[in-house]
Amino acid sequence: MKVLLTNRAYDILKWICLIGLPALAALIAALGEIWHFPYVTQIVLTINAVGVFLGALIGVSTAAYNKERGDE
Repeated sequence: MKVLLTNRAYDILKWICLIGLPALAALIAALGEIWHFPYVTQIVLTINAVGVFLGALIGVSTAAYNKERGDE
């Protein structure tokens, strides 16, 4: 399997999935409650769904990379 991401790109995507998107979802949920924004639930669920999807893709990619290297 050909490596498609540099280490830096992987680290950035991992940070986005583990810290950035959950923090953004929490911020929108809190501000939406305070300021009565429309569609807060839908927005937060969308952000979380994107985060889970990207995290799953990164996890599969990491597993394939480790298997190729013999790090299982």
